[in-house]
Amino acid sequence: MKAKLLSVAALALMIALGTSCSQKNDQDAKIQALEDKIAQLEAGSSSITPVNAQTTQTADPSTLGAFEFAEMEYNFGTIKEGEVIEHIFNFTNNGQAPLVISNITASCGCTSPDWTKTPVNPGEKGFVKVVFNSTAKSGAQAPTVTIQANTNPTVTRLQMKGTVTPGAGAAGAPVGPVKR
Repeated sequence: MKAKLLSVAALALMIALGTSCSQKNDQDAKIQALEDKIAQLEAGSSSITPVNAQTTQTADPSTLGAFEFAEMEYNFGTIKEGEVIEHIFNFTNNGQAPLVISNITASCGCTSPDWTKTPVNPGEKGFVKVVFNSTAKSGAQAPTVTIQANTNPTVTRLQMKGTVTPGAGAAGAPVGPVKR
């Protein structure tokens, strides 16, 4: 019985050693491949293209508009909660093609944008109007709008900033349920 048990144990040990040797050989091969890639990168002869790489082309300037804003940030100062601030950001198209705003998104529901919906020809002016509603807002605020257009870069951000002080009813009002 002991001999049979020793034979099984010896067989299991040989299988384990054989498996670990093949795993070690696989690990050694992987390590060598990584060291080769690192050597290529360090040598500056990188011909390795990542699998997820995308090809890009330089944009033709004759197909792009170009924003030139008089200001890209508007400080509305200190206002009381509930006030609505409206500001118009004016721009000139300094590009070589009509500037087309494809979309504008606001950073939160308290901010709503409006803009020139028609193409703005080179040298002409357009606008982006931003309305900020301070209801249920207090403290420092910095709402932004993100503009997507046929410009380089394709995304431009405008920002309003200021401070909202709590309204008259909010100063002494309890927060949460009132226990009586």
